[in-house]
Amino acid sequence: MRQKYEIADVAMKRVLFALLGILSVILAVVGIFVPLLPTVPFLLLAAYLFAKSSVTMYNWLLSNRWFGKIIRDYKEGKGVPVRIKVYSITLLWLMIGYSILYAVESQTMKIVLLIVGIAVTIHLMMLKSYREER
Repeated sequence: MRQKYEIADVAMKRVLFALLGILSVILAVVGIFVPLLPTVPFLLLAAYLFAKSSVTMYNWLLSNRWFGKIIRDYKEGKGVPVRIKVYSITLLWLMIGYSILYAVESQTMKIVLLIVGIAVTIHLMMLKSYREER
């Protein structure tokens, strides 16, 4: 009887991990368009969750034409392409600048946005980077 519950627990855990992996991929996609939502950490989390739950979903993610290279480069220790860093930091500051100038009235929130922007920029700059070959 105990073995039956253990099998059910494992199956339930795999389903939960697969669902969380799908949610992580969705958040990663949203993060492409929302600068303060990180794309790469959500992709790495999805890869981990899929590795624990579904070989098929894990292989799909690694072979995906948009996301696969990011995960493979991270696994190989290459880092982030310089082009992606420049794009991310530029988009980040465009959105934060717009928010500070036009969208937010509170001085406190403007300061918070500025601090978050600086922190995210420092984090991105500290990531290992490489130049893509053409």
